[in-house]
Amino acid sequence: MIILDEDILKFQALYKSEFGMKISREDAYEKGVKLLQLMSVVYKPMTEKEYELIQKHRQETLSLLQKRITNI
Repeated sequence: MIILDEDILKFQALYKSEFGMKISREDAYEKGVKLLQLMSVVYKPMTEKEYELIQKHRQETLSLLQKRITNI
């Protein structure tokens, strides 16, 4: 997997802002690759059928949620 130098620099800056630690270019590259690999495993685009099922479920449970909120 190839990560551009500018992306490594951005990742280093983000890491420092989030965790308060500087990391080397090599560490940034390694962590960046691991993050991208994780995202490729976790993220899966949904099919139209899956989307329709989710929308149907949301519509079916919306009234239950509204009732629960008004009772609180």
